[in-house]
Amino acid sequence: MREIDCKDITQAVACLCKEANFSLPGDVKKALAEAANAEDSPLGRTVLEKLLDNALLAEKEQLPICQDCGLTVVFIEYGQDVRITGGSFNEAIQEGVRKAYVDGFLRKSIVRDPVFSRINTKDNTPAVIHTEIVEGCRLKITVLPKGGGSENMSALAMLKPSQGVEGVKEFVVSTVEKAGSNPCPPVIVGVGIGGTADKALALAKKALTRPLGTPNKSAEYADLEKELLKRINSLGIGPEGFGGKTTALAVHIEYFHSHIAGLPVGVCIQCNSARLKEAIL
Repeated sequence: MREIDCKDITQAVACLCKEANFSLPGDVKKALAEAANAEDSPLGRTVLEKLLDNALLAEKEQLPICQDCGLTVVFIEYGQDVRITGGSFNEAIQEGVRKAYVDGFLRKSIVRDPVFSRINTKDNTPAVIHTEIVEGCRLKITVLPKGGGSENMSALAMLKPSQGVEGVKEFVVSTVEKAGSNPCPPVIVGVGIGGTADKALALAKKALTRPLGTPNKSAEYADLEKELLKRINSLGIGPEGFGGKTTALAVHIEYFHSHIAGLPVGVCIQCNSARLKEAIL
């Protein structure tokens, strides 16, 4: 049994929150650069180049890539041979988010009550935490600050099994088409298939944590990812909605077993500020 102190978790989360908001991952910067080189639309190419300039300046100056510093989504892979000491595991994560957003002067965007008072919590907590129990004695923490504009474009469809793969394709492509420029393209499209309604959406969100463009391990799903990306980029929405062939940088699919009567499909769209950082304790 390995022990990990809550103080170490808080420190790790705080660092990840700030790093994610200041530094765009290398795979995303590379994809944006490749898209700029391949973009036929002059305006679309200019937009992509400006997005890259913005990311490089943010990293250099240690300033937020985007003014929307997001709702903090934390994915935890909790080794079954790990024991948390020194306090509450949940509170250790929340304190890390709190420290990062207050000390790092990141915009706080969380309201305590979503319907009535809508009073800002003023420290960007609570974070949304997804925990998976895995084998081993390590703790993997992945922080994904999720902007409101792209999150608002999320969608769920409870398809009939008879709609099959064509139904999945139609729903995913139409969701991106309806979103238009709202999620700040070029986007990354996370797709979750199977399970229950909540599981499908959780899978879609988790799909955004995969290294950009990494194909699904299943050849069939990898081919589906390629086809969906091609169809989405043929929509012509383009960078920031100004037209062009770069509407999405990647489509990532995750799937799970499902009931014989159902075919749930969740779509979670990530904006071009695809912020993501992870650490292993």
